[in-house]
Amino acid sequence: MISINRTATAAALLCVCWSANAAAERVVYDLTHAIPTFAPSADNLTQPDLGQPFKDSTPVAGFGPQATRAAIPNFDTSSGFFQWGKIVIDEHYGTHVDSTHHFVNTPETLDVDKPDARTIEQYTTADLIGPVVFIDIGARVAAELAKNGGKPSPDPKVTDFSNAGGATVGADDIAAIADQITDRAWIVVHSGWDQFYHDASETSAYINGFNFPGFSQAAIDKLIAIEKERGVRLNGLVMDNLSIDSGQNGLGSKGDIHGDGWYAHVHGLQRGWKFVENAAAVGQLAGAKPGDCELVVGAIKLTGGSGAPARVLALCQR
Repeated sequence: MISINRTATAAALLCVCWSANAAAERVVYDLTHAIPTFAPSADNLTQPDLGQPFKDSTPVAGFGPQATRAAIPNFDTSSGFFQWGKIVIDEHYGTHVDSTHHFVNTPETLDVDKPDARTIEQYTTADLIGPVVFIDIGARVAAELAKNGGKPSPDPKVTDFSNAGGATVGADDIAAIADQITDRAWIVVHSGWDQFYHDASETSAYINGFNFPGFSQAAIDKLIAIEKERGVRLNGLVMDNLSIDSGQNGLGSKGDIHGDGWYAHVHGLQRGWKFVENAAAVGQLAGAKPGDCELVVGAIKLTGGSGAPARVLALCQR
């Protein structure tokens, strides 16, 4: 009997595809924010001192604290010295991937027989590499922002990023790219929301009172229907904002992040989808033709992790 290493096979296939046409121009796009770091406070290694940034670090919006980096005393040699530091970082800080262990469903919200509950180190390369299916809602988001001078308002009567508002990912967007969806595909969305990523104020434009674009409930339902119809399984979803879920989905019907919200997380992660959140510069893929790009999600292999910071690359043929 011949034993097949599926992880090695997936990586080998990617290399074969990548080198198949030597004459084609090859472009690698980095879809990753740099991770800002700050010296720790004097009495607590886990608490950043925002007055002591490393290099050009500025605080970023998110659910957890900023990352700290404590410099360790130099290791001297006769030729110079080595530098390194100790880092304290949230699993979901910066550009990161949510593992399927990130959300644990109640029994009544399970809609698969065997929910995927793997932690981040259990993923193979086949889980992290796959074809890009690109959706661009950037123009619609920009048009909505233009109603308020280019800035988002938490009031949906001023800038409307609700599920029904037209400036988020809807079922029609999924239907438009349905014929491109194959097994192991990544649905990658450009909204342009990453322009607000470095606003970590109390009234952060990035969080915007949970009035931001994302996948609507109807879009998630459409993706699930396509999977069932074709017998395929997505690798996951990628978006350049705080959450895969739209802000409205995050709040749910009761307007409470601890209530019945997070529809994409509740129904997608259990199916084996991974979520890349806080992606950067996704608009770089706008010129690529369908089928031209592969996504590589370089997640840290963190044992037991519910997620991990990741270097996310798109490898495209032009």
